[in-house]
This record gives sequence, C-alpha cells and structure tokens, in this order.
Amino acid sequence: MEPEDRTLRARLAAHQSWGNTADRAARTAGARRAAESKFEQEARKKHPGATEAQIAAAAESLRKAHFVRMALLSVQARRKKRGTS
Repeated sequence: MEPEDRTLRARLAAHQSWGNTADRAARTAGARRAAESKFEQEARKKHPGATEAQIAAAAESLRKAHFVRMALLSVQARRKKRGTS
C-alpha cells in the first residue's frame, strides 16, 4: 500500500472513530490522568520534601516544558523537510 493511501485510511478511521464518540473528554480522561501523574511523579523526584503547592507548580512547569519541547522539535523537523535551517 502506498504511504499516501495508508495516511488517508488512518485519517478516515480516526475521523470515523471520533464521530462515533459522544463524550470526547471521557474518552481521553485516562490518558490525561496518566500524563499529569507522570509530570507530578517527575516533580516529586526532583523536589523531595516540597509542599503539595510546590509540587503542583513544578509539575505544571514540566508539562509546559514538554509541550514547548515538542513544538520546537516539530519546527525543526519541518525546516529540515523543507531543506532550510
């Protein structure tokens, strides 16, 4: 199968699946909880003895750093694909 065909089939399946989902938030709740737990655990590991408020603030900063890092990598990948630096 051609890559373009595979991409279109995957997009079709994803749209069909989301179209069949009445409560999107409920469908993704487990993944959101797991991600937040990951950042909280990382914050606790980096800051032993910190208060709950400090852990929450550190976890939020780690979450934001993660998404900024992903955005940076995305920009770099697109530039590389275009052949520009």
